[in-house]
Amino acid sequence: MIDFRKDFYADVRIEDRFTTEVSFFNGSLKESKERREVRAFLRVYDGKMWYYSSTTDTEHIREALDELYSVAVPDADIEKDPVVKRFEINKDHLESFKENSVRNIPISEKTELIRAFLPILSSDPCMSMPMGKYLDRNSLYKFYSSLGADICYDYQTCGIVLFCSMVENEKKLSAMWQHGDTDFRNLRGLFAEAEDAFKEQAEFMRNSVPVEAGDYPVVLSPLAAGIFAHESFGHKSESDFMISDESMKDEWQIGKQAGAPILTISEWGELPGTGYTPYDDEGTRARKNYLIKDGILAGRLHSALTSAVLDEDVTGNARAVDCTFEPIVRMTTTYIEAGRDSFEQLIAPIKKGYYIKTVMHGSGMSTFTIAPSVSYEIVDGKLGRPVQISVISGNVFETLGLIDGLSDKVEMKSFVSGGCGKMEQYPLPVGFGGPYVRVSRMKVQ
Repeated sequence: MIDFRKDFYADVRIEDRFTTEVSFFNGSLKESKERREVRAFLRVYDGKMWYYSSTTDTEHIREALDELYSVAVPDADIEKDPVVKRFEINKDHLESFKENSVRNIPISEKTELIRAFLPILSSDPCMSMPMGKYLDRNSLYKFYSSLGADICYDYQTCGIVLFCSMVENEKKLSAMWQHGDTDFRNLRGLFAEAEDAFKEQAEFMRNSVPVEAGDYPVVLSPLAAGIFAHESFGHKSESDFMISDESMKDEWQIGKQAGAPILTISEWGELPGTGYTPYDDEGTRARKNYLIKDGILAGRLHSALTSAVLDEDVTGNARAVDCTFEPIVRMTTTYIEAGRDSFEQLIAPIKKGYYIKTVMHGSGMSTFTIAPSVSYEIVDGKLGRPVQISVISGNVFETLGLIDGLSDKVEMKSFVSGGCGKMEQYPLPVGFGGPYVRVSRMKVQ
């Protein structure tokens, strides 16, 4: 426990982070390293200003806190402050990954795992410049506050990332596959999945044709739907964007019609995977937050500060990329909930449209763009030729209203490379997913 001073609010967040990276390029080992760092982030609040400090000297946290107290102004009524009143006083010890921690697996075993995947990257004559990576992370978090919060929980992810260039005649493609998990043992059964992914990308490179640009019905895979939910809608729900933007507050009126009646978008930090966050970096317990429920705008994501400014409840979404940064409003796992159709039922009524299977990247606020990787045409209710689509785009709220079909199962996605970026904090691990989603009209280019 930490001895906090009276007449201030203060909290201390400590992370003991272990990471591994093993990478091969052109069959040769390029990097093999393990790293461990223990770092603390300290905050003091006097009702008017926040004072921050970050340190690796976790044996002298009290001295670091004293430096922050020395520049703050005592307030005997600090616990009545509207921001401080939002902080939860949780006490919990939750270690989910202690028994299967990647810290306990020798780096030689991790190296042999990624080495076993490398032959996939030379299995076709079109492949060149192969690169494979194994990545993992295990973190133990501790959080203490002057109100009495005392929390300990852990986080873990591990996975494989494979890249290569595909070139044949005038055609070329940057091919990639990756898979993230929370259990190292689950990575051993993924060879067939990786092989199939690269075979499909090679066939796509050889046989795909340019898209006929226009407005068409589009079916999004769970991966594409999850990226759409995160990039095109999830960021709009982060309430710090609204504090200084009256137009966003006007646009984001809780209770307004925001999408088709079949549409529900949720956000929940307790779901297993990359976005797992049982407590945020202000000690707030995760809860399921409905952003859209049955087509109605139902909520937004908050820190204690934004919830106080907008007079709403905290949601468990104050997150920092690590203990060198202050927590800001961020997503955890964002997903579209399931409907009732099969994939075949979704594509059956489409005379001419497109199926977006994999995605390179996406972005958006009021409008969105998604850059597909592998896509197929839909003709008379059946999948057809692979097609080259540079981008699909549209107005976010208009597109949400055009969703007219959802499959009956949700798939969650986790990745070990990349992450979400915001306000110089990158890469933050998040999760996303959804069912197959049919949109009656999207701009396809």
